[in-house]
Amino acid sequence: MKRYTWLPIVHRSIASKSLIGSVWQRLGTEVTAVEFLGHVGGMGIDMEVSRTFQRVLTKQGLKFMLETKVTSASRSGSIIKVNLEQVKDPSKKQTLECDVLLVCIGRRPYTENLGLQNVGIKLDEKGRVPVNDRFQTTVPSIFAIGDCIRGAMLAHKAEDEGIICVEGMAGGAVHMDYNCVPSVIYTHPEVAWIGKSEEQLKQENVKTPYFSALGDDYGVQYKIGKFPFIANSRAKTNNDADGFVKIIGDKATDRILGAHIVGAGAGEMIAEAALAMEYGASCEDVARVCHAHPTLSEAFREASLQAYCGKAINFG
Repeated sequence: MKRYTWLPIVHRSIASKSLIGSVWQRLGTEVTAVEFLGHVGGMGIDMEVSRTFQRVLTKQGLKFMLETKVTSASRSGSIIKVNLEQVKDPSKKQTLECDVLLVCIGRRPYTENLGLQNVGIKLDEKGRVPVNDRFQTTVPSIFAIGDCIRGAMLAHKAEDEGIICVEGMAGGAVHMDYNCVPSVIYTHPEVAWIGKSEEQLKQENVKTPYFSALGDDYGVQYKIGKFPFIANSRAKTNNDADGFVKIIGDKATDRILGAHIVGAGAGEMIAEAALAMEYGASCEDVARVCHAHPTLSEAFREASLQAYCGKAINFG
C-alpha cells in the first residue's frame, strides 16, 4: 500500500454509495465525486435524505459531478487524467486532473472458476448463484448465502442468511424479511435507512380493495413524521445538528413502513427501526416508548410521534 506523507489533491471517481472520499475531504484535500446516478447515496436512498446529504457534504467542501461517468484514466508522471462524459449526453466530455484516484465502482459476485458448473449449478445473468428460500441451490446438498446470491452485498445480511440457512438445515423454520435489512453509509454525517422510501411506495403502486374503493391512485396511503436534529438537545450540545429522522407509516394501520435518517449516529439509531419493523410496530408504539434524555435517539421517538398524531413534543 502506498503511503503519503502529504495530503493529496484528490479527484475521486465513485459510482456507489460508499463515499470514502469524504474522509480525505475532512483531512484537508480537495475532492470531486463523480457519480453515475443523478443523486448521491446510491440506489434505495430516500430522495429527501439524498438532497440533504449532498447539501451537507457540499458545505464540507466536496464537489459533485452527477449523471457523469468515467470512460478512462491514465497517468502522466505524477498526474492522473480522468476522462468523463455525461450520461444523458455522451458528446459532452471533459477531463479532470488529480493526484490520487479512488475507484469505487461497486462489486460483483466472485463466482468464476469455482467449478460450480461442474456440479450442475448455473449462474444467473449477473454471475450470482440462484437459491430458493432455504438458500438451497439447484443441487439440494449445496447452499449459498451472502454476496454470491441476489440482494444487497451487506455483511449483516450475509450473517443473518448464514444463521437462517444452518437453522433450516437442522429442520428449523426459515424466514428472512429483506425489507427489514438496514443500509448505512458510514460518512459524517452518517446516512441510514430501512424499509420503503416515498419513491418506492409510489413506484410499486400497491393497491388493496380498500384503497381502490377510495379512488387512490398512488398505491398505499402513507404518512410522514420528521424531526430535525437541530431541535434535539444532544445534537446541539455536540455541535453536530445537521440532518433529520424521517418515519413513513401506513396511514390506515399506523404500521411503520420505513425509516430514513441523515445525521450523527444514524447507523446506530437505525437498529431501533429494524427492531420495530421486525415486530410489526406502529408509529404509536415507538412514540410511547420512554427514551432517555438527552440522547440522539429521542429524535427517532419525536419523528414517530409526529407520524402518529401530527405533532412532535419539541418541534412544530
